[in-house]
Formats: sequence, structure tokens, C-alpha cells
Amino acid sequence: MTDPAPFREAARALAPVTVEAIEALGGAFRRLDRGSMWELQSALRPLHDRLDEALTALREAPLDDRFLPIRDQLGAGADAVLEALAAFTRPVPREQRSGNALESMRGLARAQEFLYPLRSLTPDLGALYAEPAVRGDLAALDAHSTEPGTGIQRSGPDDDPDARGEFHLYVPESLDGSEPRPLVVALHGGMGHGRDFLWTWLREARSRRFLLLAPTSVGPTWALMGTDTDRPRLLSSVDFVRERFNVDGSRILLTGLSDGSTYGLSTFLSGDTPFIAMAAVAGVLHPKNIEDGAIAGAAGKRISITHGAKDWMFPVQLAQAAQQALREAGADVRYHEIPDLAHAYPREENPAILEWFDPTLALLAPDS
Repeated sequence: MTDPAPFREAARALAPVTVEAIEALGGAFRRLDRGSMWELQSALRPLHDRLDEALTALREAPLDDRFLPIRDQLGAGADAVLEALAAFTRPVPREQRSGNALESMRGLARAQEFLYPLRSLTPDLGALYAEPAVRGDLAALDAHSTEPGTGIQRSGPDDDPDARGEFHLYVPESLDGSEPRPLVVALHGGMGHGRDFLWTWLREARSRRFLLLAPTSVGPTWALMGTDTDRPRLLSSVDFVRERFNVDGSRILLTGLSDGSTYGLSTFLSGDTPFIAMAAVAGVLHPKNIEDGAIAGAAGKRISITHGAKDWMFPVQLAQAAQQALREAGADVRYHEIPDLAHAYPREENPAILEWFDPTLALLAPDS
């Protein structure tokens, strides 16, 4: 029997650099404005080399067949991060940068998907899927992991996880269904997918014990023009979750990024939805929400707007005007402008959004 110590040592060495690369890439996306690409690429290239070296060591470590599935799963996650780093740092003409950034974002989501089943392998991997306040007891987050229906699941064809018009759902492993819990419905941006956007919120869902639904638009983006083919699927997916799980109907939050934010806000203002509040990130008000110079359906609605001062797609002045118009129309608006944020999702804002939506979702600080 081969001594497993070298493999275990290689795995323990690979895990932290993999997590470091995931966090660094996520930080780079939120700072990606027109003038920062070279600086961000230069900072990430050494990480690519370190990760590549650690992954090579893992694959060269002697190993019994019984450990091969773990090695292959961990290696696939690290490989996905390497590919995401390569896509982001590859020198290309300016007009190709957006495509490379999207490829990198998808690779980063895929890496988290590969690594999630290995979250108990090392503390570094466990911490990737938990907020700091709960990292002292990671086992508690998996307390009921054998309960039917917990974990990550999806609708659609078994052989096509990227099918459009479907949804991905996360039910925290620590839930046993005995108490009603909040539901967060998160809408991806243009050219995005619920399979990828799920990871934007999973850490908080797991740590704060709420259900997370990430639908996918029927087309490449949400139905912002013409017939709204997304609304029936969006509402039916929420109904599906409420019928099968113990969801608190008084605590259902709709949120979204970019086109998902614009579409979500339009849907929320249209009325006749199960959503209690809307958290818009890097989106704009859709013209169809304005009737005779006023915003229809805004009175009494709870709305959070988060926007970057360096947003290059939707200039921050649009968000400033939207929050003023919504307030004048009678909405209860929370507005937060982030000085260094480009057109990206600020993961660090999730706790503030959740605690604005539902103060009972707050976590105690680690030293409390």
C-alpha cells in the first residue's frame, strides 16, 4: 500500500493557493474598469505560476487507487481556476477583453462547483463556502446533509446543466425543514447563467441558512424588450420551491446584477409577485416603468440600490437619478454607492443587503 502522506501534503499545499486564486480573481472582477486591466493582470500572473506548480506536485504524488477520485476532483477544481486565470491574464486587444473576462468568470464558477464536494477536505476549502463568523464550526453547516432535498439541485435535462430557462437551487445542508426560512432569488447579468450566479450568494446562504434560487433567462439575457418570456418561468420556479420546502412567504428577496437587476426591478415594480423587497446591483430603471413622468408601482416598495462609481456600462449618475425618482414615487430606498467598484458584483455587500432585507439574518462577529 502506498504511503498517503505525500498526497495529503500536496493536497494541503494546493488547497490554500487555489482558494487564494479564487478570491483574488473575484477581487479583480470588481475592479475591472477601462484603465486597470494591465495592473490586475500583472498581479495575478504569479498566482497562476504558483497554482500550476502546486497542482503538478499533487498529480506527481504517489497514490493508491482509492484516493484517485479525490485527486481528480481537486485537480479539476484547480484546473478550472488555472483556466480562469489564463483567460483573464491573456494579452488580447481591448475589444476582446470583455469576452475574456466572461470566460474567466465562468471558469471561476466552475471551479467552485468542482470544489464544493471537497469542502471538508481542508479548512481552507471549508472556509471558501462559509462566512468568517461561522468558520469556527464548519461541521455544523453540514448537520443535516443527508436530509432529502438539501444541497445543490437543478431543473431541466439531466444531461444539460447549462439549459436555458431552467433554474439552480441551493438548500442549506443544515436545514431539516422544521422552521420556515427566507428565500433569495438571484438573477444573473447579461450573457450569464444561474448555474454560475448561484456561487455569488451560496456562502451567505449556507452560513445564514436561507434558500437560494438562481434562475436562468430563456435567451442570452432577460426579457427587457418585447414579450416577457421569462416572467412565467421565474414565478413558477418560486412556486416550485415554496411547494416543496418550508419557505417563509413574508421573507422572499429578489436581487440581480446588471440586466438581472434591471429586469428584476421592472418585475418587482409591476406588482403581483411574491417578492417582499428588491436589491438592485449595477442596474438601471427600465423606461417601461415610467408612465407620464412618474414611476408606476413604486409606492411603499422596499428597494436597495448598490452601484459602483466606476461603472463603465451604466454610469453612476443613472443610479443616483433612479434612487431619487423612486423615493419621489414613494418607495423606501436604500442607496449605497461604492467608490472603487466597476461594472461587477460586489460580493462583500451581501451581508449588508441581507441585513437590510431581514435583520434576523445577521451573523455575530467571530469574537462576539
